[in-house]
Amino acid sequence: MSVQFAYRFQQDLPPSSLQDLDDVVLTAAVMSDDGISIPAGTEGTIVSVFRGGEAYVVEFAQPEGTLASVGPDEIRMAEPAAP
Repeated sequence: MSVQFAYRFQQDLPPSSLQDLDDVVLTAAVMSDDGISIPAGTEGTIVSVFRGGEAYVVEFAQPEGTLASVGPDEIRMAEPAAP
């Protein structure tokens, strides 16, 4: 398989529906960029999207301002708050 073929295949992936400032929930435990363990189920906010959704930087409230780089399989859109 050539590199050119792999690049073309990768470009055919649909763009992510997740965007900057979307509220998300972790579907798996992850390590923050500072080495802090963040459990599954923790809510955060996307602050950066890489390559159309190949990776995200998510900010969490606890500990304050904690950032984690996560893959699309590690997060899902948060449910809207009940009125």
